[in-house]
Amino acid sequence: MKNTSKLIVALDLSTPEEALSYLDETGDLLPFVKIGPGLFFQGGKALLKEIMARGHRVFLDLKLHDIPNTVALGVRALSELGLWALTLHTCGGVPMMEAAVREKGEMLLWGVTVLTSLDDAQWGEVHPLSPMDKALEARARAAERACLDGLVCSPRDLGTVRRAASLMTVVPGIRPSCRGDDQARTAGPREAVAAGADYLVVGRPLILAHDRRRAAQEILMEIEEGLSCRS
Repeated sequence: MKNTSKLIVALDLSTPEEALSYLDETGDLLPFVKIGPGLFFQGGKALLKEIMARGHRVFLDLKLHDIPNTVALGVRALSELGLWALTLHTCGGVPMMEAAVREKGEMLLWGVTVLTSLDDAQWGEVHPLSPMDKALEARARAAERACLDGLVCSPRDLGTVRRAASLMTVVPGIRPSCRGDDQARTAGPREAVAAGADYLVVGRPLILAHDRRRAAQEILMEIEEGLSCRS
């Protein structure tokens, strides 16, 4: 399908073997793959290389957040692996993000704004007296000032983020239908793309589907519908 470049599958499976089996089944539909800490800590560089050898572009979602020198060292090491993209936390500040940019090479660096699992009440517990929308604006502007390539944000935050910065937007929290899980601020694929999302990250609705290929094809169709709404 022509718009597969909008969809990133989050391989949040229990083992590297399960992840590779999933790609055996659906990989031709899904060129972009997100690997999180669970799989990376199990499979390491070997797993990343295996997935890339199959022709996939790998997005490593580690959300790096530390002092500038420590993050720069991590980014330098990861930039040598041939990754497509890597995440860090925008709340680490401009100097940290700038240090990462200096070491990224050809790899894309995406800044995480606010986790999609946080609702307003949970946000208030750890950021008292700081409205979430103001934090989103400030973090988006900081990421643009630091010259990151893109921002990771909830579909519900797309408008705020896009008004604050002219960066690529990568949107998790995508749910084709209502699901009872730990995501608090979600939207459907069609809605998110119509609102301006550049990439959608979808995990459980794809990997836990009874018919995995059909689930991927249905989301790709919704993406096409969202793109048509833009025009």
